[in-house]
Amino acid sequence: MSALRLLRPTVAAALKPTIPRRYVSAFGYTQAKALIFNDYGAPKDVLKLHRHSISPAYGDEIIIRFLAAPINPADINQIEGVYPSKPAFTITLGTPSPAAVPGNEGVVEVVGVGANVKNFKPGDRAIMKHTAFGTWRTHAVAKDENLLKIPEEYKELNVISAATISVNPCTAYRMLKDFTPLQPGDWFIQNGANSGVGRAAIQLGRIWGLKSINVVRDRPEIEELKEELKGLGADVVVTEEELADRQFRKDLKEFTGGKPPMLGLNCVGGKATTELIRQLGEGGHVVTYGAMARQPVTLSASSLIFRDVHAHGFWVSRWSDKNPEKKKEMVEEIFGLIKKGEFKDVPIEKTVWKNDTKEEELKAAVEKSGQAFGGKKQVFVFEE
Repeated sequence: MSALRLLRPTVAAALKPTIPRRYVSAFGYTQAKALIFNDYGAPKDVLKLHRHSISPAYGDEIIIRFLAAPINPADINQIEGVYPSKPAFTITLGTPSPAAVPGNEGVVEVVGVGANVKNFKPGDRAIMKHTAFGTWRTHAVAKDENLLKIPEEYKELNVISAATISVNPCTAYRMLKDFTPLQPGDWFIQNGANSGVGRAAIQLGRIWGLKSINVVRDRPEIEELKEELKGLGADVVVTEEELADRQFRKDLKEFTGGKPPMLGLNCVGGKATTELIRQLGEGGHVVTYGAMARQPVTLSASSLIFRDVHAHGFWVSRWSDKNPEKKKEMVEEIFGLIKKGEFKDVPIEKTVWKNDTKEEELKAAVEKSGQAFGGKKQVFVFEE
């Protein structure tokens, strides 16, 4: 924190009534907590809970209070230092050495604004406009360019919906829209269909009249999972083993009426993706947005030469940074679907973050999120 920021006068009148008193000192400073890390590594080894103070908003500053923030695989990769988007290591939180706050996605409430802020007021809600802001904390100082305001008509939606809208639903939306034109009645196929992106793709496909073939890993409760995904709008749900069975290729023609899928969505890699690509029609497109198996995507020469299969990669963070206005329109469209009850949240497990929540509880949620994929999404929910 700069000396100028520490020395500038603080006046009680600058405080906004929306700031909970338990977080405000007698001198007007907001008492904040954040999970931080000073070096890359395994989350259990490098994460620490840090307490610090935030002075009242000044100039173009916006003081925000976090309401919810999910724990995504990308967040774990970021802490490990293997994610392309890097957080800023600074001493602005009052740490003796530069530190960063993890977390790329979240929903916030504005609790204080500086005199020069025009687009936000206390009580407004917003999501993060870009990645690597650092969302695993109770409060923060932001600027207008960091935030995407939630329109008033959607402000009272479930905080989980708002906190988890930027990554998974937006990834599914863009992949279904941007790589090959699909018309109502067309088919697409995806693996990792029970993931956050997979569930979003099923629902958006249903809303847009698309048909979906959904591949999941086998598990003891596989029939329950298949029924759950069909309840979201999945037309066909199969295991990876069923997809690889030669009989499935014959069955696929019956499912689709002889019309093969022209789009494949891949978040796994390895053999599971090879089998997915085999189902695509001539000139089909496979889009890779994840690599949960940590194995390469192999595209055979015959697929390239004789079937003209096209391979793409997609990273929603890059797309969002390049298309801020389109992102705003897309997010508002998805909010509208949520409000109408047409789009459901992924199954989640909350970790409530209160003023007295211990570091061990928060790190346990991060550890659980980093385990084998397929379970509930872990989400920090901040309570006063």
